[in-house]
Amino acid sequence: MHFIEMQATARAVRAKYAQVESERYGRPWTAEEIMLGFLGDVGDLAKLVQGKAGVRPRDDLDNALAHELADCLWAVLTLADTYGVDLEAAFADTMHALTQHLDDVRRSP
Repeated sequence: MHFIEMQATARAVRAKYAQVESERYGRPWTAEEIMLGFLGDVGDLAKLVQGKAGVRPRDDLDNALAHELADCLWAVLTLADTYGVDLEAAFADTMHALTQHLDDVRRSP
């Protein structure tokens, strides 16, 4: 799946969530509530990373880790969409800047 397809899929899933939220709560979640959900997902991801280190083992660890990483990516895509961030361009720019910074660090005594 290409990045643009990932964004479109994330947007479509967000729209479905908004429908369910409107039916259950009378309104869709705010960006702040989506962010809080993301924080919960990051906490779940942290526990799974501990599992990979042997601290919190579980039988379905690899599948759970893949699922949680995908949940986190969905939240990031959704927040970027909410705030009008061109995440693909921002990622490319940020990676370029980090690469330059790391190259500069390696060159300095």
